[in-house]
Amino acid sequence: MADDLGDAWWENQPTGAGSSPEASDGEGGGRDMEVMQQETVPVPASSKRTKQPKECFLIQPKERKDNTTKTRKRRKKKITDVLAKSEPKPGVPEDLQKLMKDYYSSSRSVIELEELNLPDSCFLKANDLTHSLSSYLKEICPKWVKLRRNHSEKKSVLMLIICSSAIRALELIRSMAAFRGDSKVIKLFAKHIKVQEQAKLLEKRVVHLGVGTPGRIKELAKQGGLNLNPLKFLVFDWNWRDQKLRRMMDIPEIRKEVFELLEMGVLSLCKSESLKLGLF
Repeated sequence: MADDLGDAWWENQPTGAGSSPEASDGEGGGRDMEVMQQETVPVPASSKRTKQPKECFLIQPKERKDNTTKTRKRRKKKITDVLAKSEPKPGVPEDLQKLMKDYYSSSRSVIELEELNLPDSCFLKANDLTHSLSSYLKEICPKWVKLRRNHSEKKSVLMLIICSSAIRALELIRSMAAFRGDSKVIKLFAKHIKVQEQAKLLEKRVVHLGVGTPGRIKELAKQGGLNLNPLKFLVFDWNWRDQKLRRMMDIPEIRKEVFELLEMGVLSLCKSESLKLGLF
């Protein structure tokens, strides 16, 4: 009976400051859990904030690259459109004179530049874009048959036609069939033909016409395979344009080789009036 009364007394006691230590431990543990939750909550938020600037940084350079490529494409289209729509203008002797001055202006004195000037008597009538090659050659050289018969010197030609490429040289040779007749023609370009082979051909037989590029003609003259003194006509394929709408003198390499060839005795022959220049 005493035990039963003691148990009843403990059950009727109010909870509070005098509660058991286990209850206080339970409340303390709950507070500890709340504190830990508060500390762990901002962790994923901070990790998300660090990822956001990385994503923005990766997107920005892609947009800049796309913008630069678009502007480049537009510029190329504009240039080709202008060249395609521009009306072709026939070349005149003043164009060659101006190109020579611009090319040598940085390396020559004023007096040396004046020495490069050629009188108008050095130039033949320029093509007005109405001629074929045969009709133009017949106009500038009406006595070609007589000149061809009197020519007997080897390692030389009477007429040189200078163009920008080997393919263009073959086209010119085919297009001048009505003019050349029985004249001997030699191909003077570097594609599939060695300099030594061309020099041997010039040494073996008499040749009247030469068609080729300025680089190979310059090399033959430099090595002694081609004598320029008997030359009477030097014709530039001036007005023809390639697929990129460039004339032969618009190509820096061709322009450089042309001027180097002119300085290898061509200018002096022009001033002595033994050689004439033509712009086809």
